[in-house]
Amino acid sequence: MSQQVISDKKEAIYAAAARLFQEKGYSATSMRELAAAVGLEASSLYSHIASKAELLDHICFQVASRFTLGMQAIQAEQDRPIDQIRALIDLHIRIALEDPTSQTVFNDEWRHLPQDRLRAFLLLRKEYEQGFVSILRQAQSRGEIRDMEPKLVLLTLLSALRWLYAGKGLSASVSRSTLQTQMKTLLLQGLVPA
Repeated sequence: MSQQVISDKKEAIYAAAARLFQEKGYSATSMRELAAAVGLEASSLYSHIASKAELLDHICFQVASRFTLGMQAIQAEQDRPIDQIRALIDLHIRIALEDPTSQTVFNDEWRHLPQDRLRAFLLLRKEYEQGFVSILRQAQSRGEIRDMEPKLVLLTLLSALRWLYAGKGLSASVSRSTLQTQMKTLLLQGLVPA
């Protein structure tokens, strides 16, 4: 079997795992169900992956990496903190819409990571949140956003963006650009017209 075929099969396994973990939860998903979802015998599945925990690890850390690398790129490209905040909101929307199943696993199933990987994951999340808070503080010091508790602002922003990955109540007629524009307006300017 060629390296490309093996790589494609592994990606199909990750995608199927993310979908099953989203639908059933990590604990309720069996390796037999996963094998059936990708057209393999359960015993053949182990020639591609070591364990169900490996799948969860891959999904969680892949999404964490997208956020971390995304923030680094935004900070390198945007000088003004308010522009960095806008770009971070766009990043969250893009990731949620491009890969909702993995985003669900990242948000809801990370607790099932093995202890050592859970610590590493929580450290990555903490570093990301601290980076975001730092940007919020810079925006406050420049008068670009209101002077409010930065952690409260962060948690409010993340909570408001979190529902997107499931598409709950989201009309298919709303384009990504409209969604991004309206979410940024709502989150940064509120409901009351200026």
